[in-house]
Amino acid sequence: MPKYYEDKEEDNRACAGVREDFKACLLQHYCVVKEGKLPSECLKEGHCKDLQTAFFVCKRSMLDTRSRFRGRKDY
Repeated sequence: MPKYYEDKEEDNRACAGVREDFKACLLQHYCVVKEGKLPSECLKEGHCKDLQTAFFVCKRSMLDTRSRFRGRKDY
């Protein structure tokens, strides 16, 4: 589930919850924190893969014309 904070301004963009969790996962991962690598390098190694897939599915559902009836795939 998305992590919501009271002191943060609201993000009304599509897939905002998944985007926030994906960003937090990458920036707090040991690959970035301890090894000092870039988040893009950690993505290539396969870290936070489940959130990357969820973000991709959410963004892809925005382009799907059937999503007008089914709704956006977001959590």
